[in-house]
Amino acid sequence: MADYSHNARVTRLPARTGKTVCVTGGAGFLGSHLCERLIAQGHQVYCIDNFQTGSMSNIAHLLLLSGFCVIEHDIVEPLSARLPRFDEIYNLACPASPRHYQADPVATAKTCSIGVLRLLERAKTDNARFFQASTSEVYGDPDVHPQRENYAGNVNCVGPRSCYDEGKRFAETLITDFGHQAGLDVRIARIFNTYGPRMQADDGRVVSNFIVQALAGDSITIYGDGSQTRSFCYVDDLISGFIKLMALEATARHRAAHLPVNLGNPAEMTVGALAQKVLQKTGSHSALVKRPMPVDDPRRRKPDITRAEQLLGWRPTVDIDVGLDRTIEWFAGQLNLHAAAVPAPSMQGPHHRTPALHGRPTFV
Repeated sequence: MADYSHNARVTRLPARTGKTVCVTGGAGFLGSHLCERLIAQGHQVYCIDNFQTGSMSNIAHLLLLSGFCVIEHDIVEPLSARLPRFDEIYNLACPASPRHYQADPVATAKTCSIGVLRLLERAKTDNARFFQASTSEVYGDPDVHPQRENYAGNVNCVGPRSCYDEGKRFAETLITDFGHQAGLDVRIARIFNTYGPRMQADDGRVVSNFIVQALAGDSITIYGDGSQTRSFCYVDDLISGFIKLMALEATARHRAAHLPVNLGNPAEMTVGALAQKVLQKTGSHSALVKRPMPVDDPRRRKPDITRAEQLLGWRPTVDIDVGLDRTIEWFAGQLNLHAAAVPAPSMQGPHHRTPALHGRPTFV
């Protein structure tokens, strides 16, 4: 399998289908990889992002390619009528880490509701196929293991994570009903824990946290006793799942095309085991520090990917050791660049955060 995320250069191939594709949240971790893959396949890609958590550095290598356009825009507002008709709309616009979506929970809820409705209306106008990046968080703290798509979930609707968990659940309802009512061709991917290059160093997710802390020689923070489990999917595998799901024709044979599909790696491991693996791979001697579990944090998380296997012929192929090696190498390079750019200690205090946005979007 080609390692798209590890190569900085992308060559646009001759157009195969000539599709015009909109990717909202296209400057984020997953969105930038999706834009990269779509351009490599010969599509015209319009990257839409409000740059709340997205970064121009994620897509800088795409800006000189003829098939790419980036526009700063919040999906809560309608897309401009001056944009071309889209054949496909991928909606990846929403902060995905607790640290980010909890910073402005009302904005998160609006993105998952008003923002999704705006995009569905545009998809109806354009007769575009619509893809929603949903999440395994719709299952909450599951009491069924592994989680299949027909599991209704165990979610707290008024907890600190609810703006995201319930927001994504509402989005799935809205998309499903809109699809039925308007005859819109929709796709829903429930994404499990994903990692790889271009994760934000400060997003609070377990893989990026452990790697950055280990490389810096800081204590590795484990929330809980480390026995809680996650299933980690490398970003290249996930993007392949996106492409396959969007490309699936909704025929009588594939009636499930409009149903939610789990996309994740069923290889389950404990958070404690992940920490030890990161320590070993980085050669770090960082100490492990345990802190209380956050409220509503799931104890176990593992996808049942039977539907993806049967419907899409999809299964992740990148082993956790290979994926971690690539991700650690990328983070090490980023930290070296940052150290070279900032030779003197920061005087802005311990809570200073380097902005995610470097430069301004290009309007085409």
